[in-house]
Amino acid sequence: MYRIQQLYKKLYLLGLISILVSHSTAVMAQRTNNDVLDFGNTSSEEKHSLKANESEIIEGGLNEPARILLPRKTVAFDGGTMAFKMSIDPNAQNYFSVKLWGSDKDRSMIMLFAEGKQIGYRHLGDIDFLYLGNGQAPLQGRFFYVTLPLPLKMTKGKSEINLEIRSYGEIWAYGTNFAQYQKNMTASSLGFYKAYTHTTTKIQPEKKEKQGRAILNLPLRNEPGEEVIDELKQRVNNEIATTLKRDKPLNQHEIMFLSAASKIKWTTAYQNSQVIDRIILGIDDHYRKYVKDPGIIYSDPNIYNYEWLVTGPIGRAIRQLWTEISPALDKEFDDGSGRQVSRRKAWSTLMEEAIKYSTTHRRQYTNQSMIIDLFLYDCNEALRLLDRDKALPKKQTLDYLYQSVGLRPWLGKETPNGPERNLGDNYWQLTSKGLTKELGFVGYYGEVLDWVVDIFNATGKEGVANSGDPEIRKQLLKMMAARGYFRYPAADEDGKRAMRIEAVIGWRDNSHYPGDVIYGDRAIAWDASPLMTAASTHDTHAIGIAQQMIGDNQFFKVVSDKMKLKGLRVTKSLLTIPDDYEWIKTKKAENFRLPMSAGMPDFIFSDEEDGVVAIKNGNERLYASLYWRARNAINNLAKVHYMTPENDFISNIYIHSEYQASGMVYKRPDWVNMGFANKEWYPSIKSAHTGEELPIAKIPAGVKFKPGDENVYAGKADFYCMVYGKYLIAMNTRKNKNYEFTIPKEFQNSKELVSKKDVGTKYKIIIEPESTIVLYKK
Repeated sequence: MYRIQQLYKKLYLLGLISILVSHSTAVMAQRTNNDVLDFGNTSSEEKHSLKANESEIIEGGLNEPARILLPRKTVAFDGGTMAFKMSIDPNAQNYFSVKLWGSDKDRSMIMLFAEGKQIGYRHLGDIDFLYLGNGQAPLQGRFFYVTLPLPLKMTKGKSEINLEIRSYGEIWAYGTNFAQYQKNMTASSLGFYKAYTHTTTKIQPEKKEKQGRAILNLPLRNEPGEEVIDELKQRVNNEIATTLKRDKPLNQHEIMFLSAASKIKWTTAYQNSQVIDRIILGIDDHYRKYVKDPGIIYSDPNIYNYEWLVTGPIGRAIRQLWTEISPALDKEFDDGSGRQVSRRKAWSTLMEEAIKYSTTHRRQYTNQSMIIDLFLYDCNEALRLLDRDKALPKKQTLDYLYQSVGLRPWLGKETPNGPERNLGDNYWQLTSKGLTKELGFVGYYGEVLDWVVDIFNATGKEGVANSGDPEIRKQLLKMMAARGYFRYPAADEDGKRAMRIEAVIGWRDNSHYPGDVIYGDRAIAWDASPLMTAASTHDTHAIGIAQQMIGDNQFFKVVSDKMKLKGLRVTKSLLTIPDDYEWIKTKKAENFRLPMSAGMPDFIFSDEEDGVVAIKNGNERLYASLYWRARNAINNLAKVHYMTPENDFISNIYIHSEYQASGMVYKRPDWVNMGFANKEWYPSIKSAHTGEELPIAKIPAGVKFKPGDENVYAGKADFYCMVYGKYLIAMNTRKNKNYEFTIPKEFQNSKELVSKKDVGTKYKIIIEPESTIVLYKK
């Protein structure tokens, strides 16, 4: 039975928060700021009893005073702090916001504390850190605001709260111990200008505050230029020469790189017999390693994510070089144990064992699933060439690819009793609108166009563009269109016109503000290139996006930035760029541009399966993830990135959710670090959220689950309603049932942005299944 979320019910009945309630809809009332602290202003700091350690006052952006936090005199992982008191509303949900300068470049982690306990989590928590810099200026020449919720149990019945801002060194999210994960703080933090407490979900800066003004018509880059292509070719050919000079057998990465290079005419590997000979001997050597240790199939230390790639790089090389290597297949070689074995038999064994492992070790997260199934497919197609009778039916391995790209339900790994079906019979890796689907909208890790292009090409004829599986092509282009809504206009690092990826609201993103410069493909990724979707599919929209990047003169800059990265994977990804660039120069101009681009029509894109919304409304752009990092239970939290010509607002806020109850609850543990995995390396710090009980949504029959498990169903609601500034977003995620939405009084006489019609004094509105309405107060 559908019901209002229990927490909100209790709070409403207790009179603790202001909620507009009608039938099953509740919207938090909007109020003004409770308190404002001006950092660097002596009287304001004294009024708020501010005590600062390892801190100093500076003259910052637009000549405004600010405080920065400094490293300790004896360098440590933690740095300066600021403690202060602020007024709050004793009967409402309170929020805390800070004002920051967008030209600051920072790599510190900033955490908020209340009453001595940490607010939020340090890595991928549903309640976020206050700020984590990535070394870039996020919003040049303008201020931006960051908002976090304060726990109700700490504000209930109180008119004042003790707060503290603490600084730390940056973190490396993949660290497996404290030294790897938490770095020392060695430089000062960004500047803090103002702090606010308020009961509105969106901070309302005072009109007198300086803000800065965005340049709506940013200038174009004038460098670099085509010389980058020559530098690229030199890097690739140098790598080929270096690899061939090594006096040892090629490893899998080297085999895959040289195999691909041998098909590119401008490389020194093209039709190079030495390359073929070295690849053959490299595969022989890998078989010897297998004879000595069969576990090398899934533990090869020479390749990244070896349990995903298995012997896929070798399988791909066999496919690419089949004509060249065929004469050597029936020759024998020493297997390392003194026995002779034919290459056909030995290499077939490598492929067979890889296929067995991959089919029984498929993974749920979309990018991982794609990578595993792609290389599984390569291995099976190589085995089909080597020994057809031992290969799996092509229909089966193609079906794995279909599952990974969202054309079939994802059924999990193979077991003796068939597919595991750990997420049931109807879990899809992608939404029907083309976004990857995990625990809500996925930012960087959702940028999988490069992998799907690779999958598409793997199903086609070697070296023939646009020859892959037509169903995968359609899905690829749907994904490209969906990802296109999540690129927004912004200045690049030099203040020039660019498009950036939206990652603030991506559930697996941490310090990606600002996001990378991206148009179509995520070119800066190790295995991607900037024109690969256009060159592989010949799609007119993909060509238009590529032409937009070239027209903004960001193509050469992206390639130049990519070449600053090291590694053979990066070098391999450069191989197709020169020919792709020459090809696209021959294409007629297309009119299509990315939807968020200046001058493009207003729109609302909503994906109810991911609980995400993207809005272009004049010069305003708003992204919101309503299903926000709800790993274990319904949390009623959203993440918002709202952009105007003057400011950016990054907000972690409470919203209203409705769901089918399971009767189970999740109790937040005393974790302060990752919010989902017990890697707790800060024993002296306590969480402000310990013990909070969250309701768990109904879990589909047949899906294994217990409270505390991460699960895609446990925190997904059937209906969401968010009020943010002038916007009200109401989302019906149900597949086959309308939702009767009661419009709050404050949003009557607003505009409905999809139809662009005035709502007038309408009291109710029907929201159809899997659809969203957005109201905007005029």
